[in-house]
Amino acid sequence: MKRLKRSLSDEPHAVCLDGGVSIGSEGRWGSNPVKLMATEDVGHLAVTVQKDKLLGGLLPSGFDERSCLSRHESVLYHKELRQKPSSYLISRLRSYEALHKQCGPHTVLYNRSVELIKSGQYRGSADCNYLVWISYSGLGNRILTLASAFLYALLTNRVLLADPGVNMRDLFCEPFPEVSWLLPPDFPIFNHFSTFNQKSPHCYGYMVKHDIIGNSTVSVLPPFVYLHLAHDYDDQDKLFFCDQDQSLLQKIPWLVMRTDNYFVPFLFLIPSFEQELSNLFPEKEMIFHFLSRYLFHPTNSVWGLVMRYYQAYLAQADEKLGIQIRVFDTSVGPFKYVLDQISACMMKENLLPQIKQGEPIVNPSRKQKTIAVLITSLSHGYFEEFRNMYWEHPTVTGDIIGVYQPSKEAHQQTEKLMHDRKALAEMYLLSLTDKLVTSAWSTFGYVAHGLGGLKPWILYKRENRTAHNPPCARAASLEPCFHAPPYYDCKKKTGTDTSKIVPHVRHCEDVSWGLKLFDQKW
Repeated sequence: MKRLKRSLSDEPHAVCLDGGVSIGSEGRWGSNPVKLMATEDVGHLAVTVQKDKLLGGLLPSGFDERSCLSRHESVLYHKELRQKPSSYLISRLRSYEALHKQCGPHTVLYNRSVELIKSGQYRGSADCNYLVWISYSGLGNRILTLASAFLYALLTNRVLLADPGVNMRDLFCEPFPEVSWLLPPDFPIFNHFSTFNQKSPHCYGYMVKHDIIGNSTVSVLPPFVYLHLAHDYDDQDKLFFCDQDQSLLQKIPWLVMRTDNYFVPFLFLIPSFEQELSNLFPEKEMIFHFLSRYLFHPTNSVWGLVMRYYQAYLAQADEKLGIQIRVFDTSVGPFKYVLDQISACMMKENLLPQIKQGEPIVNPSRKQKTIAVLITSLSHGYFEEFRNMYWEHPTVTGDIIGVYQPSKEAHQQTEKLMHDRKALAEMYLLSLTDKLVTSAWSTFGYVAHGLGGLKPWILYKRENRTAHNPPCARAASLEPCFHAPPYYDCKKKTGTDTSKIVPHVRHCEDVSWGLKLFDQKW
């Protein structure tokens, strides 16, 4: 958190929110000051940043800042980017934005391309090619897959259009200047998205299986193809990841994609993309970090949730620790084996100080450090256990521990607006911590540590309701895991362990069969 110059009248008032024990009321703004100016403006700080608010050129200029406060204010709260974006990435993003402006919704070229779908046939070349992303699965999955889709669109010179689903427009600001990235509701096949599956005549896997596409004698191509890349995809669907099939797909003006996988690692196994990807991202584990900071800016309603909670509970702490708890159990928690595993991780990795059982409280000889622990979980029980532990007992170091949990939703409620607003706010709050502990297999955790540029400690997935030993391990890469990759060598046309093809694509720390991008030897 960076320090703001302000008058005494700017001091925040004490706020009482659910799920926290306050650890102080001085209204401090933390350490590591930078030169900033701020003025009070209708209950919100209108900030003029005297530093690079465009993140080294990653973000485009020209937006109305008040329409999306998070776009430029997030730099005040996030740590600086771990690496600077490459000049080539910046250049390609500006070129993409120009393409999106030229071909985006309701432009002349867009309207002309839509007519191809209405006609049902396609001959020759189109003015603009498109990738349509279908809103699918939980919020963490939607964020990861939308980033994957954008990178694929960037590699193939397509315009990305996002199905707004139930609440996309209420969660995220527009990332591209002047023209929306949301698919218009009058798109000809919009109402058919829910019916698309592997048996659909327009599904690429189905067309390959039945020799409808790819036959050299076929001169007329379909104007659109549905790509089924969800976790249940079959061998024909997975041919999407082969160079020969990519050559064919390049000729189709409209691709419509449904996926719940972060498939970026496998793009590095497609030879025609490999050099371009290396030029865009010299540091391979920075891909989601850069794309998430470029694409996903919370709307003002979500940003308000983030800022109010941050200022009330986290801003004053000397250190901030995030703990993201995801339990894949149908019963209602909290579970003792989960608590035991989290506690063991905290002690083993020295993330939190131990407590003194039955010891009297004494005045410490040194200045007390305050540590704010932010817990996110569907269950409120884990928060209560940690809060009570550090409330009822002093720490051996004398440090003061405040434990907080913003929400207690009990059950995941996909695409319910307020639930998703809170979920996005919590991902962002976790990304603003100094250290982060996440749960294995959790896309929520992947988004949080990717946004923050944090290498988390990963709580291993528990089996048979038994705490895993060791309880956790530090991630070796910032990148999310591709949970359901193909095991097929396109060149040899045979099954293979795809983690052995190139040195920077290897198995994930938390999903033994998954694939992940790494920079350093691991």
